[in-house]
Order: sequence, then structure tokens, then C-alpha cells
Amino acid sequence: MDPLRKPFNPHKHLKEEFVSNLTGSSMLEIAALSAIVPALILLRHCISSSGIRDLLYVAEITPKKNDSVAVGPKYWKNYMVTLVMDFLCIILPILSIFTVLAEWTHACAICLVLMLLVFILVKRFLPSNSHTIEGFLSSSSLRASISSYRVSMMIVTCLCILAVDFKIYPRRYAKTETFGTGLMDLGVGSFVVANALVSRQARNVTSLKWKAALQSISPLILLGFGRLVFTAGVDYQVHVGEYGVHWNFFFTLAAVSILTTTINIRPQYCGIFGALILIGYQICLMCGLNEYLVSNKREANLISQNKEGLFSIFGYWGMYLVGVQLGNCLFFGTDSASKMRSVRWAIIRVWFLSLLFWSLTIILDKNVERVSRRMCNLAYVSFVFAQNFQVLAILMLSDFFPGPKTSLLEEAFNRNLLGSFVLANVLTGIINLYVDTLSASSLASFCILVGYAFLLTVLTGIAMFSGIKLKFW
Repeated sequence: MDPLRKPFNPHKHLKEEFVSNLTGSSMLEIAALSAIVPALILLRHCISSSGIRDLLYVAEITPKKNDSVAVGPKYWKNYMVTLVMDFLCIILPILSIFTVLAEWTHACAICLVLMLLVFILVKRFLPSNSHTIEGFLSSSSLRASISSYRVSMMIVTCLCILAVDFKIYPRRYAKTETFGTGLMDLGVGSFVVANALVSRQARNVTSLKWKAALQSISPLILLGFGRLVFTAGVDYQVHVGEYGVHWNFFFTLAAVSILTTTINIRPQYCGIFGALILIGYQICLMCGLNEYLVSNKREANLISQNKEGLFSIFGYWGMYLVGVQLGNCLFFGTDSASKMRSVRWAIIRVWFLSLLFWSLTIILDKNVERVSRRMCNLAYVSFVFAQNFQVLAILMLSDFFPGPKTSLLEEAFNRNLLGSFVLANVLTGIINLYVDTLSASSLASFCILVGYAFLLTVLTGIAMFSGIKLKFW
């Protein structure tokens, strides 16, 4: 190798140290952040016009699909204007609160929730909107709330994976080294829960055959190896304490899918089986496995090199199975004759589960073992469920006032969840290779993050308008 050749990533070790040895934030601050994102989404719904439905309809139609429908410049202009407004009302405030306004997180959360309550009261009691609650509670609005929840999780993930490399992003929001609760610790767990709640098992859909299952899992495996090759090829920074030397996020999702497909369990029993796995895994951790996983010592074999990623699979698999039964009971398993009553009870139960899991997290964290994403222990599983159900519960408030239940931005991301995440990872990698993120000023950092978020939004919106849907199976 030519010693004079400039390395792809000269600041690799500094960037790795920048995201190492962190202890996270408080659960109260995580709860506040988890209230801010859905509140902003609902406030956007409150001020959206009914014309969003026409734009969503046009976005589903392309000249290739229907030559009789002309998607002209007028629709394109209105589409992009609405998309930019969504960006300004949702993504820009989230990015600001996660960076320059991070010291006012609790105040921002309180203000946004109060604003949301005011909007709901005004919308509910205006003479022109004097409808009954039953007029808004529907299975379609429930589906919209679930979609909004999945999109909110994706948007936060896409913003944080780049923001964490800049000093403008608080270190307490980054992933913790061993124990603690950081905002970014919720990433992989939220993906697992979001997938479990609406999975084929939760919906009582017949399980895929082996060929179809392998086809479904193969994109995750390919993305996992693709990330591994890319990081090694350009000497990209990798925090080994997250998953190990070779393991990564995509391999964890693929492993959970493989286990779920191999051991097919009826959704009514998934929760019990998942709880047994989690309890058994937690017992193993307390018997000495936790010391092995948090240790920085690694032997030459693959298991030791990737111990965090391999052993945490048991925690994520148990989390997934519990999520399957909860999704089945909450959204798909009811045989009630009244859909309105089913939806109303789903809302009540989601709020109850959020409070229950927050209480359980506090108890486990203080009396059993502190929350640890690195090990995916029982406290971490409870922490992930608490945060996810909190976000979903707040978004379900949309059922108590009239108006649009979604935005153009949400529809665009929902259409290409995996595609937007892959695009965000590619853009993050490019920016990290060509920008010294550690030396960037606060103003420069914020401008780069806004530009990145805007580009991601526009490209995702163009994909939906053009009828592009990145789906491998």
C-alpha cells in the first residue's frame, strides 16, 4: 500500500471515540422527546387542508399507469409545495429540537402538547365540526395511526444517524456504551417492534413457504453484507461495541426473521413463548453472561468478535414474539361485531400498555438490571415497548378530531420505508467521507443536516409521485 495515498476516512478513530463511552439521558427526557415527534405530526394534520387527499390520489397515478389521467405541472407544483410545507412543519422542528433546542426539550414538549390539546378542543367544538366522536373512530384511521407511527420512527432514525456525527447533536442522545437510555438506543428495537405489530403472524396470515421466506429475508442479508463490505472498503468508522466487529443492524433483523420463520408459533402463544425466552435470557445474563458481553476483550473466533450482535438476538427475538401477540390482540385479533368499539378499545389499551411498560421499565432498571441496548436485556425490551406505545398512543389522538389523518410526507415515507432508510444510509456515508463533521461549526452543521433532510424528503417524495416503490419481495 502506498504510504502517501490519502485514506478515505482520515478521522476514523476520532469519530469512533466521539460516539464511544457514552451513558445516555434520563427516561424522562426520552419520554419528552417521544411526545414531541407525534405531537408535531398531529399539529400538521390539524392545519392541513382537505386538498391533501387529491394530491395523494394524483401521486398514486402516473401516465404509465393510466394515460387518461394527466398529471400536469399544476399537480406537480401543488404536490411539491405541500411536501415542502410538511418538511417545514414536521422534519425541520424535529431536527431543531434534537440539536439547537436540545436544552429546552421539556419546555418544547409541554408547549407542543398544550398546542395540540387546544387544536383538538377548537376542532371538536366549533359549530362546523360538531360531529360525534364515533364519526371519526374507524378502522381506516387506526391504520393511518399505525402508519404514522412507523413513519415517525423512520424519520427520527434517518435524522439521527447523520446528526450523531456532529457536535451540535447532544452526546446524551447517542447510543450508550453499556448501560443507560439514549435516544438512539431505541433504533433497532423500534424497528423490531414496528415490524412485529403488523407482521403476517400478527395479522393471522398464512406463513410464507421457505422459498418466499428466503426471498423476503434476502434483502436484509444482502444489505448486511453490503454494509460490511462498504465499511471495510472505505475504512468507515464502526463502533465495535454496538454489535461486534462484523455484525450490524441488518443481520439482526434478518436473524429475527429466520428464527420466526423456522419456529412457527401461533400468534395467541407468541407472547408466552417470547416472555419465556426473555426471562431465560435475563437469567443467563445475571449468571455471568452480562460481564462477558460488556467486556472489551475479544478472542480470534467469530463468536467472540461479534458477541454483542449474536447473543442479543435472543432478546430481539423475544421482543418480536411479544410484539406479535400484542399486535394481534390490539389490532387484528378482535371478533367484536362493532368496529367502532374495537378501535376505541384499542386506543385505551395502547395508552394503558404505554403506562404499564414505563412502570415496568423503572422497576426492572432499579431492581433487576439497568437498561442495556448492547445486551438487549429485559429492561431494554420493556423500555422499547414503553416508548413505542407512547408514540402510537399520542398519534391515536387524531381519532378525536376531524380532518386529514395523514400528510403527504408520511405517505411518501410509508410507501418506501426500506428505500428511504437505505438512501439515508448512503447519504450519511457520503457526507461523512467528504465532510469533517467533528470540526464543523454549529451553523455549518445545522445547514448540512437541513440540506440532508431536505434532499432525503424531496427524493422520497419524487419516488412516490413517480410511482416508484422499492420492495424486494
